[in-house]
Amino acid sequence: MTDRLPRALYRKDAVTLARSLLGQRLVRVDGGRRVAGLIVETEAYLGLRDKAAHSYRGRTARNASMWKEGGHAYVYFVYGMHWCVNVVAAVEDEPVAVLVRALEPTEGIERMRERRPRARGDRDLCSGPGKLCQALGIDRALDGEDLVTSERLFIERARRRAYAGRHITVTARIGVAYAEEWAGRPLRFHLDSAHVSRR
Repeated sequence: MTDRLPRALYRKDAVTLARSLLGQRLVRVDGGRRVAGLIVETEAYLGLRDKAAHSYRGRTARNASMWKEGGHAYVYFVYGMHWCVNVVAAVEDEPVAVLVRALEPTEGIERMRERRPRARGDRDLCSGPGKLCQALGIDRALDGEDLVTSERLFIERARRRAYAGRHITVTARIGVAYAEEWAGRPLRFHLDSAHVSRR
């Protein structure tokens, strides 16, 4: 029996959730096999007012999952090559979310290596949003998945919180230079880990 994060935790604002997810375990179950890692890096996206958020220009078929209740997954394709997974925050019809940017692999590492044969080592398996989705087998089929009830994708409390009490570094988000005054906002959060996407 896993200790999944409750719905109430996801009903927080995106910044609070982005911080709360650090040190928790993202789990993908595929063919009865668990592949998982501790979340070590996140970014908050603040919805209709945030020029870097996918929901900034309104609701589309692509971003519809952002309007779901907190605790759902929003999975999208970027640069024509990578899937990225976000955790929807807050309440229904408030389109805010947290991008999971990096994991420290903890389970199913051999499977991750099979999925990412070009990785330069285990530290490179999940050190970026596209990398972790490839390593865990996350794609569009999981868009809109309810992380509270799903048997395929969920987040659980790490029993041994390796990063409990560790300092959280706060920086500007990565790759959002186009977002004008929002580009430099301190909305990226990461732990002191060798597995973060960028130091």
